[in-house]
Amino acid sequence: MEINAVLSLGEEGVEDSYAGKLYLIPSYLAFTSLDRKSVRFTIPLSTVRRVERLNARAGVYALSLSTWHSMKIIIQLTSLRPTADAFCAILREALKAELQRGQMKAVKGFVKTCYSEALISTTSSVAENEREDGSLITEIKEGSPLPEIEYLGGLGLRFRFPGDPKKLREASKIKLWTTYLRTHGRNLTLLRYPQCTRLVQVGLPNRLRGEIWETLSGSLYLRYTNPGKYDELVDETKGKNSTSFEDIEKDLHRSLPEYAGYQSEEGITALRRVLQAYSFKNPEVGYCQAMNILAAAILIYMSEEQAFWLLEVLCDRLLPGYYSPTMHGTLLDQRVFESLVMRCLPIIHDHFSVVDVQLSVASLPWFLSLYINSMPMIFAFRIVDCFFCMGPKVLFQVGCAILKINGEKLLQVQDDGGFLNLMREYFASLGESAHPASSDPRARAITRFQELLLVSFREFAVITDETILSERRRYRNEIVNSIEIFSKRSAVRNLKTLARFTKEQAGLVYDALYMAMCVEPPPPDVTPPPLLLATNDGTQDRPETRVGLRTFRVFLSEVLTWARNEKIVTNGFQQRIDREVAEHEVIDRLFYFWDTSCKGSLSFQDLVSGLDGVMFNDLMDNIEWFFNLHDKNKDGYLTKDEVLTLSESFLFIFRHEIGDAYLGAVSRFMTNAFEYGDTLLPQETNSETGETGPQEIGHNQPYLNLATFRMVVLADEILESFFETDLSASFRLEHVPDLELPTTGSGFLGDLWSNIATEDNKKIFHKFSDELGKTIGKHQVVYRPTFGRYTKLEEPKARESLISPAHKSTFTFSDTDTLVSRSSESTLTVDAIAAQDNGPVSALSSAGFSPMPHVKAVKAAFMERTPFAIDDAGDDDDYDDDSDLDMVHGEDDDQVMDEVDAFLEAHDSGLTDADKKVAQGEPHFK
Repeated sequence: MEINAVLSLGEEGVEDSYAGKLYLIPSYLAFTSLDRKSVRFTIPLSTVRRVERLNARAGVYALSLSTWHSMKIIIQLTSLRPTADAFCAILREALKAELQRGQMKAVKGFVKTCYSEALISTTSSVAENEREDGSLITEIKEGSPLPEIEYLGGLGLRFRFPGDPKKLREASKIKLWTTYLRTHGRNLTLLRYPQCTRLVQVGLPNRLRGEIWETLSGSLYLRYTNPGKYDELVDETKGKNSTSFEDIEKDLHRSLPEYAGYQSEEGITALRRVLQAYSFKNPEVGYCQAMNILAAAILIYMSEEQAFWLLEVLCDRLLPGYYSPTMHGTLLDQRVFESLVMRCLPIIHDHFSVVDVQLSVASLPWFLSLYINSMPMIFAFRIVDCFFCMGPKVLFQVGCAILKINGEKLLQVQDDGGFLNLMREYFASLGESAHPASSDPRARAITRFQELLLVSFREFAVITDETILSERRRYRNEIVNSIEIFSKRSAVRNLKTLARFTKEQAGLVYDALYMAMCVEPPPPDVTPPPLLLATNDGTQDRPETRVGLRTFRVFLSEVLTWARNEKIVTNGFQQRIDREVAEHEVIDRLFYFWDTSCKGSLSFQDLVSGLDGVMFNDLMDNIEWFFNLHDKNKDGYLTKDEVLTLSESFLFIFRHEIGDAYLGAVSRFMTNAFEYGDTLLPQETNSETGETGPQEIGHNQPYLNLATFRMVVLADEILESFFETDLSASFRLEHVPDLELPTTGSGFLGDLWSNIATEDNKKIFHKFSDELGKTIGKHQVVYRPTFGRYTKLEEPKARESLISPAHKSTFTFSDTDTLVSRSSESTLTVDAIAAQDNGPVSALSSAGFSPMPHVKAVKAAFMERTPFAIDDAGDDDDYDDDSDLDMVHGEDDDQVMDEVDAFLEAHDSGLTDADKKVAQGEPHFK
C-alpha cells in the first residue's frame, strides 16, 4: 500500500521536510521523495521499536516512528482521513506479524556484524586496533589467523587496503561519516539524504566501504532475511563439479593478481567459494568472465557472505543480462552508449565512423568490470561507490566524460590500437594534476580523476535513469535479433554433422525449434545421471538445449503439414486462419524414434538427424522408414497389432483429404496386408475338416516383414504416390517471422493499442465473432488438406444412385476451388494444392488472403449439382412406408421422373440418335 506523506527528522530547530510517497510492503517500510533522489529509505519493520500518533493541530495526521538505533522519524500522512486510518491499521497488523515471527529478536545479532555499530559506539576500542587505512593491527606473526571480531570485513583487514591512507584522507572521511550515521541511522535503518550522496562522491572510507555498498545496493536486506543461506550453499557445493566450476578454476589466479590477498591461498579460496556458491544457486547464469574481477574487488572490503549477496544483486538487478551466457545486457548497453555518444559527442562519433574505430573495443571492458580492470583500483572503487549510490547511469556518464576530456587526441586516432593505447595512457595518469601549468595552486591540486568526476556529474547530468531505460527499450529488438542470429550460426557450426542439409536449411530447423520453445518452453535442465562406463580421455559433451515431447509437438507442427490442423474461418465479420497442434500416437512415436540416445528428450542434433532420415528419401527408403517407425521391438517384423497401429497412422495422416480415395487406399492396404501376411505363415491342416490354412498366431507375434510390407504398398497407386513424393514433401522448412518485442516509442496510442491487442484479447474477439457468425448463419470452416493430390469428391457407395449404379457422381475442382461446410454440417476440407502454394499462415495473412471467393465458388458448385431425390433418403425405419415414397422434397412422382429424364439427357454420351428419340417418346422409322 502507498500513501502521500511528508518526512522529517525529530530534531528541534531543523527544517528538513520532504514530500513524497510512503510504501508499506511485506516486512518493509519505504519512502521516496517526489524527485525520487533527494531522500529515500527502506527499513525492515522489525527495526521499528515504537509507533505513536502525535497530538498535532487539527487536520494533521502525523506518526512518530522510533527505530532500533533510537532515531525518531516524523511522518505526516497527507492523504484523506479514511486512507490514513486504513494505512495505520495495516501497519499495526504488519508490526504484530513481525513480532510473532520473532524477527525483532534477530536484529540485535545481525547489527553486530556491521562495522558502523562499533564505530558509533562510545565504548568501542576499534580505533585502537586499526591502522590508518582501516586494516587491523596485529602483533602476531605473518600468516597467523586474525583475532576473533564480531563485525564482518574483507581481505583488506589482513592484507591492507589499496592506496595511501593519507592521500585518501581516510581520517577525515571517517569523521564525516560518523557524524552522518549518528543522526541519519546506519545499516538497516540508514536514511539516504542529499548529504549521503555528496559524501559518497567524495569517496567512502576503506573500513566503511563494504557496509555502505551493501546498504546502498540493498544486498544488506537479503543477508538479513537469509541467515545461514550462504554457508548452506558452500556445504552443498563441496564435492560437486560442473562446467562453471571448471571455468572458475581457470580464472582464479587471473583475478586482480597485483593485490597481495590474491597471491595467497586464503584469498583464492574465498574467491572460489563465493563464485561457486553463486553459480550453484543460479545454474541458468552459471559463471561468466569478468564476474571474477567483480567478486575479487568486492572481497577486499566485504566478507564472503556479504560479497555473495552483493554479487546476487549486481547480476540480477543492477546489471541484468551482463553476466548471462549471451551477455545480452552488456551488448544492449554498448548500443545505448554508442547512441549517447552520437547524441552528446557527434564529432567524435563521426570521426570513429570514418576511420572505422569500434567504440566497444574499449568501452566493453569498462562496463563489464565497472572500470576496475581499466584504471587503478583506488580510482575505480570511487566510481563503484557512485555506481551503488546513483545507479547504472554513472557508467554512461563516466564513459562520455572520458571521451570528451580526451576529445582532441581521439580525433587523431586512426585505428583500434591507437584508441586503446590512448585510453591506457590516460588511465595511468589519473593521479596527476589536470592543470600542471596553472599559476593557481588550487587548480594545480585538481587531479585528472577529480576532473573526470566533475565533467561526468555536471556536463553529462542530462543522462538520467529515464534516458537509459528509454534507450534500452529502443534498441532491445535490434540486440535480441543480432544475438539470435549469432546463436543460430554457432548452433549450426557446432553440429556434429549436417548430413544432407545445407547450413541455411539447418538454420530453418533452428528457427522452428526455438519458436516452439517460445510457445511451449522445455522443462528445466536436469543433471544427467553418471555414466556406468566412464572413459579416461577427459572429454565432456558440450551442454546443449533439449526439448521434451510437448515442445516437440509444437516444433513438428511448424515443419510437418499433417502434424497440424489448419482451417480457414469466416464468420461474416472477418476471415482468419487458425492453426492447431495435432496430437496423435504417431507423433509421439516419432519423438521416441528420433531419441536414439534414450534420454527422453531431443537435442538440435537429434532433430536435424531425424529430419535428414526422411526428407531426402526415395520411394523405397520412405517405405522402410515408415516400417521401422512402427516396428516397436526392431526385430524386422510387424505384429498384427502393429499393422493395425500403422493403419491408424495412415488414417490420421489422410484425415483431411477429400473424398474416399485415401480411405479406400487404407482399406485395401489392410485387406492386402492380412491376406499377404497369412500366406507367409506356416500352413496347417485341420484334422476335423481336412482344410489347409495358415497357422494361428498371437497378436504380438512376428507377422509382416519389410519385403511383404513393401509389396503391399506398391500394389496400391495412392500409397505408392504417398511414399514416393508426398511423405517427404510434407516436411517443409519455411522462414519463421521475427518476433517483434513491444516498444514504447509509439506514444500513448501505441501503448494503449499494445495493451489491448494481446493474444488473449484476440482469442476472445475471435470467439465472440464466431458466435455471432453462427447466430446469423455465416460461420463457415474450411479445413486444408495435407496433400490434395486427388481433388475428386467421390460419394460413398451407400449413397450411389440406384438409377445408374455403375456411374458415380463426381466433381473435379480447379486449384482454387474449395469445399466449405457450415458449422452445423459435416466438415469438409480445402484443396491442398492451393493451400501449399499459399505458404504458411503468416504468408497468407500478409498477402491479404480472403477465403470469400472460395466460399462463393463452393456455393455455386452446390447450386449446379443435380438434386437427385435418392440423395435425400429418409430414416431406415420408415423405408417400407409407401407414403414416404410419394413425396420427396415436396415433389410428386412426375417431378421425380422429370429428374430422371434430365439426368439421362445430361449423360447421353452412350446413346444413338434413334435411342434419344425413343427416350423422348418420338416415333422412329427405319
